[in-house]
Amino acid sequence: MKTVLVTCFEPFGGDATNVSYDAVMALPDDIGGNRIIKGVLPTVFGKSIDVVLALMMEHKPDIVISVGEAKSRTAITPERIAINIADAKGTDNEGNSPTDEPLFPNAPAAYFSTLPIKRMVEALQAEGIEAQISNTAGTFVCNSVMYAVLHTIATQGENTLAGFIHLPKQKPTAELAMGLKRCVEVAVIV
Repeated sequence: MKTVLVTCFEPFGGDATNVSYDAVMALPDDIGGNRIIKGVLPTVFGKSIDVVLALMMEHKPDIVISVGEAKSRTAITPERIAINIADAKGTDNEGNSPTDEPLFPNAPAAYFSTLPIKRMVEALQAEGIEAQISNTAGTFVCNSVMYAVLHTIATQGENTLAGFIHLPKQKPTAELAMGLKRCVEVAVIV
């Protein structure tokens, strides 16, 4: 049995909901005998990192899958890479708008996801769910969470698998939750 931490975000930018929250909360607490821990992150630079790292310390997960909302995408998109930069086009939920700021000074420029992203996409497509790999998690809070998780795992010498998945805003929650569940199923067999 593995412990899988799946995080999502609170609503952002005046929206009443966030599809990442809706889909993650729709997941069962057990997937294939594996324990699913759900965590909600603030859509705030810095604070989101603090919360996800605290959840990791508390639960010692084998896998961390962070999930966010992508307003302009139409497919479920596992992210390939996170970069060491915060560069907001707008503001987070507390009005922060960093420009070209490193997330962790003197840290690597980027980290690749350690999730089986190609197998996830193949499994989703086999179920008729639109999915593709994304090569940018952006430079907003989603990227900062992905980078912080992977950086922490790398610097602590952990074997935890981790990465990020963006969900399209316009798809039904049931379809997104089913797709996210399938991604978890693929990740736990690695």
